[in-house]
Amino acid sequence: MWNPIRFAAAAMTLFALCASAARADGMTLEQIADLDQVGQVVLSPDGRYAAYTVNVQRRPGVDEDGPAWNELHVLDADGRSRSFIGGEADVGAIGWTPDGQRITFLAQRDDDETRRLYALPVDGGEAEVLVALETDISAYSFAPDGERVAVLAFEPVDDEIERLEELGFDAVVVEEGERPRRIWIVRPGDESEPAPLAVEGSVQDVAWSPAGDRLAIKVAPHERVDDTLIFTRIRIVSPDGEVIGRVDNPGKLGDMAWSPDGRHLAFIGTNIVNDPREGRLLIVRAGGGSFTDLLPGLAGHVLRLAWLGPERLAYVAAEGVRTRLGSLAPDGSNPVDLAEPGPILTGLSIADERVVVTANSPAHPDELFELSDDGWQRRTETNPWLADVDLARQEVVTYEARDGLSIEGILVYPLDYRSGQRYPLILHVHGGPEAHYSNGWLTGYSSPAQHASAEGFFTFFPNYRGSTGRGVDFSLTSQGRPAMEEFDDLVDGVDHLIDRGLVDADRVGITGGSYGGYATAWGATVQSERFAAAVMNVGLSNQIAAFGTSDIPWEFNLVHLRKWPWEDWDLFQQASPLYHVTEAATPILILHGDADPRVDPTQSRMFYRFLTLQDDPPPVRLVLYPGEGHGNRRAASRWDYSLRLMRWMKHYLIDDGGDPPPYRVDYRLPEPESPESDR
Repeated sequence: MWNPIRFAAAAMTLFALCASAARADGMTLEQIADLDQVGQVVLSPDGRYAAYTVNVQRRPGVDEDGPAWNELHVLDADGRSRSFIGGEADVGAIGWTPDGQRITFLAQRDDDETRRLYALPVDGGEAEVLVALETDISAYSFAPDGERVAVLAFEPVDDEIERLEELGFDAVVVEEGERPRRIWIVRPGDESEPAPLAVEGSVQDVAWSPAGDRLAIKVAPHERVDDTLIFTRIRIVSPDGEVIGRVDNPGKLGDMAWSPDGRHLAFIGTNIVNDPREGRLLIVRAGGGSFTDLLPGLAGHVLRLAWLGPERLAYVAAEGVRTRLGSLAPDGSNPVDLAEPGPILTGLSIADERVVVTANSPAHPDELFELSDDGWQRRTETNPWLADVDLARQEVVTYEARDGLSIEGILVYPLDYRSGQRYPLILHVHGGPEAHYSNGWLTGYSSPAQHASAEGFFTFFPNYRGSTGRGVDFSLTSQGRPAMEEFDDLVDGVDHLIDRGLVDADRVGITGGSYGGYATAWGATVQSERFAAAVMNVGLSNQIAAFGTSDIPWEFNLVHLRKWPWEDWDLFQQASPLYHVTEAATPILILHGDADPRVDPTQSRMFYRFLTLQDDPPPVRLVLYPGEGHGNRRAASRWDYSLRLMRWMKHYLIDDGGDPPPYRVDYRLPEPESPESDR
């Protein structure tokens, strides 16, 4: 169907050329760089309209470099979609005013000095600023009458401190003098300067009760990543900031939502602080107190929740490599599934019995779907050119690890696959390890599986032990045993594919980011005889140093190793690829953002240096991306990464190998336009 999100002819032109024109022989890297997708979706209170964002990629070498843009679109009940804010926009945190007449969003537009709360009439007109503060607004929630709105923003910088910084006195004292995130109650249009509520801690999220008399807030002790990840707790406060209820949830927190009658607060959290990923569906009374796990035996993880009515709660759960939309009563009774299995669900919004989601499949990235009597109906098509691209076969693989544990993964075939022939393999390891792969769209800048298929590779995505999607017990299996059975699972998966006659054992590569980068470093050292190429991204090489340089040492302790380095130096050393560099024989490409606060770039620098100092070092190269953090956000950095990743794998798994390919990259950019030409 035709969709106004992006004119099809424009979507088929990448870098202002025809490089991304659909091919019958698989995807190009240019096409992957041009993939857009639906981001957030939120229904209006009456269910008539679905506001949604579209993440639009910038074209390397053509557009000004930076992260993807976020456009605002609206889908009506008849399935018609139109663009409200397009082009070079950065719209986020979309929502609705309680009367459903205006779409709300956060943005820093035109000459705005900070990120502000805007409202845009659904029947057309100009966006209006509802709230502007001295610092960026990060979240908001309206009172049910629409007369007040709670907004979150960082505490402003003291004028004297700002003056001193301008004079050059800008020394940073680590973890001191942090500015907490405050909550303000504002009346839109009131120009008087509001004062923040006197809430102790740093507020991370807010939800105003439909009863209008209270707010649920998430509060961390400090504005530090460890605190926001592990030690954030729910508090129930009055509109003047008085704490009237507490929820002493342990560990990580996800979404929360009030029931329509305001009697219950449902949230996604954990039952134990050592649970590595929020995924339990929990509920508490409006006044706080003890909470109830509504799905205590769930062999999966709850991803999203929304209320169908005061007596019915819906949720999206990841179960293995699939997802499920279910519902139950607030006491956990009468559980039912709302839909047959379909696409991989990633987002959820419900209003007036209308259900919309974001979802993907092996054939496309996230799109907007609606639940009808006939099942899931796709309502958007952000990449219409994908219909003309020949995509590779994708299947779920189950295999037995050496200790008998059953492991799942996703296998993407070579596009030219012929039975009886063996092919090279790229093993792609997810991070976390509290993450997992679903049987949906797996292709992106750092995992270009469909392009690898066009080049003659298998790509395998294993959900090794410690992954989410299979319940708490499975996600705990790797804790305290770093680089042991969890990484044996990876090799066991490769052996399974070799035993099936699919993969050439001499042409296996490994790659991944974060914890997947850690696995890659392990594969290039301790398991070096198994891998002929490795591409490591933002990965750690030294467990001891990781605890001392990361912004999440408590998370490392509580949900990964379960102890501190000084409690078992030998364990931490043994689990560090850096201490096994003498075993390295695998050609390894190391990539890292030089501003990464999670895995400090010294992890890659040390690994690179130790490798190069060996008497007979393997081919090794280190690439740093200026200004990038724990993963690349800018279009140019992503494009460089994709090119280097695939070139390295082809060089060592298909071509003759030897010395590394040239350090310079052919970016295949268009010729610069003349000054008088139009874009």
